[in-house]
Amino acid sequence: MTRRLRWPRLILVSLFAAVLLTGFLRLGVWQVQRLHWKLDLIERVDARIHASPVPAPAADAEVSREGDEYTRVTLTGTYLNDDEVLIYTPSDFGPAYWVLTPLQRDDGSVVMINRGVVPQQDGEASGFVRIDGETTVTGLLRMSEDEGWLFSRDNNPQERLWYRRDIGSITRAMGFDVAAPYFIDQELTLPGAWPRGGMTVVRFRNAHLGYALTWFALALVVVAGYGLLLRYELRPPPEAG
Repeated sequence: MTRRLRWPRLILVSLFAAVLLTGFLRLGVWQVQRLHWKLDLIERVDARIHASPVPAPAADAEVSREGDEYTRVTLTGTYLNDDEVLIYTPSDFGPAYWVLTPLQRDDGSVVMINRGVVPQQDGEASGFVRIDGETTVTGLLRMSEDEGWLFSRDNNPQERLWYRRDIGSITRAMGFDVAAPYFIDQELTLPGAWPRGGMTVVRFRNAHLGYALTWFALALVVVAGYGLLLRYELRPPPEAG
């Protein structure tokens, strides 16, 4: 004599298990794909930052985070020191500022140069080096920080208070008609002097393998749980004494 199967419940549980299993497997596969994408991105960025510099794109050129960020570039122009911008940032030196200075090229276009970091007290006292005359800058192309973080403050162009490197809002507030949509993180040029260049942190969080293993483990839990249910449902009933 076999146990009478409770079909409605078994069908519902089977459908639920199938949905969960499919979802967990798809999420796991997606994370594996993201893992390969992230590894490829890290490899490409590593190649860019160690490559010989190329001319910086024109102000009206199409640039993208995927295709251009962290490219090592070079450009020549003249700093507009009167229009420099200080942007607060935590640093290895304590509270500090990024010093962003517009560099005007021969064609009249402007590129914002992140010359590096300066301690807060030195920044507020203008205690850092400025460069006059034509100069050549080499550094990493960075994309504008148009969106803030969860607790970041918004830029206040009216008060000239800047909290993120939103190049569009900065150049518009300064009245530059032709300005590049990106900025350049300058390399270290004057060791021991402020501002201190070469402070770009190139780091990509890569937890996709852990996420993939988690989703696949949950899929195994569903399979194991469903197997136990079938074992219970199909086992013979106890013999009557």
